[in-house]
Amino acid sequence: MTDIKNWDVEDTTFWESTGKKIANRNLWISIPSLLMGFAIWLMWGIITVQMSNLGFPFKDDELFTLTAIAGLAGATLRIPASFFIRLAGGRNTIFLTTALLMIPAIGTGFALQNKETPLLTFQILAFLSGIGGGNFACSMSNISTFFPKRLQGTALGLNAGLGNFGVTTMQILIPLVMTMGVFGALGGDSMPLMKDSGWILGKILAGTETWVQNAGFVWLVFLIPLAFFGFFGMNNLLPISPAIGGTLAAFVKILWLYGLAFVTTAVGLYLYLPAPTGLGLLNMWVALPLIIVATLGIMKLAAFGEMKANISKQFAIFNNKHTWSMTVLYLLTFGSFIGFSMALPLAIKVIFGNTHVFDAATQAWVHAKNPNAISVFTYAWIGPFVGALIRPVGGWISDKVGGSIVTQVISVVMVGASAYAGYIMMQAYQSATPEIYFQPFLWTFVLLFAATGLGNGSTFRTVGVIFDRLQAGPVLGWTSAVAAYGSFIAPVVIGAQVKAGTPENAMYGFAIFYALCLILNWWFYLRSGSDIKNP
Repeated sequence: MTDIKNWDVEDTTFWESTGKKIANRNLWISIPSLLMGFAIWLMWGIITVQMSNLGFPFKDDELFTLTAIAGLAGATLRIPASFFIRLAGGRNTIFLTTALLMIPAIGTGFALQNKETPLLTFQILAFLSGIGGGNFACSMSNISTFFPKRLQGTALGLNAGLGNFGVTTMQILIPLVMTMGVFGALGGDSMPLMKDSGWILGKILAGTETWVQNAGFVWLVFLIPLAFFGFFGMNNLLPISPAIGGTLAAFVKILWLYGLAFVTTAVGLYLYLPAPTGLGLLNMWVALPLIIVATLGIMKLAAFGEMKANISKQFAIFNNKHTWSMTVLYLLTFGSFIGFSMALPLAIKVIFGNTHVFDAATQAWVHAKNPNAISVFTYAWIGPFVGALIRPVGGWISDKVGGSIVTQVISVVMVGASAYAGYIMMQAYQSATPEIYFQPFLWTFVLLFAATGLGNGSTFRTVGVIFDRLQAGPVLGWTSAVAAYGSFIAPVVIGAQVKAGTPENAMYGFAIFYALCLILNWWFYLRSGSDIKNP
């Protein structure tokens, strides 16, 4: 039965006899679907590096617009996706949002077959890849409705944690499949590398034949069966989604709201990105809130039928102060995880791929190619892998001791680790042999990723306890939407400070933000007079 009318998992008898089996089936279809979303959303961080190695005729700053566009689109699409489950049902939503990922996957595969493909085509495909980022919000909202509160931390930790492996999967799988013609004649011809590249086991020399288009085509191997399982194996919970109106009606609602968010994102990007892509009128700190407010506003104004009343009802979450406190705390955890995942490859390439010598005559730093450069593809996956792996552990521990205690501990760790990472980056960026600082740099970031992973689980556990079943889903979606802007903020902030010659300032700034989050968490959830104690 696709639509389930009776659902009460807080009733132990119902849970053991009926609910557990259904909930677990939906969870284990949801996890790989979410993994694919992460992989396709963030794949441009790897693809652009290889496009540069292959000699695609684009400047570095043009290639970096692709990661910026994908990051911003994915974060913004999470805002409407936060409301999909109540409007359209879990099964309908997960099936359609997973199937839509085939569009950027196929398009990217074809576009990468030709170096003469215009930049605008790649920018449009990066824009569509944002669908994968949006999928997180509806996936987490959906899974939160299937499990009792006592198991929220574990279930959401599994869904998000294993789903986050899409980052690591992408970072390992794309460099691997580009080394061989796995799709034969259907996959197109190879291209020779113009510069050295690499993969998990080390460097790949210039001149090696490469099938960069496989970075898009490979995802179809997983998406086609996952769409099938989503359509025939998942369920809509009618107590949560009472006015779906049929499968086609549900699809129309999803596509309409995603379309509205695409419009606000496109306008925001056009105002933010520099010429020739955009007008360059707004800086990041102005563009982001304007895009968020515009997306919420157009959703409320342009919704139709019962969807309008439903969205207005769900907007009630913004009247709850805990929505805002948990938004900040999730920016601390997931925002850092996804931001560092995007920024770390570039940081490794720029800081450790070059030598840095101060020229006394010109009073300027001279950066030249480092013969002992670190291979980005060999190490960039380790931190996200650890962060994703440990996320379910954070949920499980939080179920035992309380989410806010875990959040407090990891906040302390993140303050210290971020400050120390900044100190190491400063030393490396002022060294003729930066590679000697790479090991402490790598392990400090692994510690940061581990802390964000544990915190991801703890903050979602806290949301599941604070809010009732109808509000928890939209809150989870909303907090994840705002936190996803970390994928845009961290690379921009770190990139700007690297360009200024002071990469340590970015990490010191993050450390200050983490310290403020520590105080916020204590004030709302751990002090003796708090409204809700250690949820």
